[in-house]
Amino acid sequence: MNEIRSAPALDDAVLLVDGDIVSRHAIAGYLRHCGYRVVEAFDTNEAMKALGYPSLVIDVIVCDVGAGGDMSGFELACWVRRHRPGIEVRLAASPQGAARTAAGLCEVGPHLHRPYEPQSVADEIRSLRAARDRA
Repeated sequence: MNEIRSAPALDDAVLLVDGDIVSRHAIAGYLRHCGYRVVEAFDTNEAMKALGYPSLVIDVIVCDVGAGGDMSGFELACWVRRHRPGIEVRLAASPQGAARTAAGLCEVGPHLHRPYEPQSVADEIRSLRAARDRA
């Protein structure tokens, strides 16, 4: 794993949706170390449940395109864009997965390439916050 670049507590909340428990825990731990609040979801059903809690504010969703559940990660991203437009979404996909959904990715924004390093996820979230702060 890359050297951890420490950051001040950012207080942004990240919903991390990934069925791979090892990958999810590694990324969640790294993001927590960087100062983010992290909510973990195994699949899109758990993600939708988390999004339904009125007291839970989510700023960014990082979701595997192939996440299990009643909808795919791509469908979750589309739902969030329509119903919760204040939440930034970053999909994670293998190059093959990204190719299969390339047309739709334009609707939901940039994506992360799998396998990804925790540092790349933190860097992407940091850049989202910087863009939001500039706006």
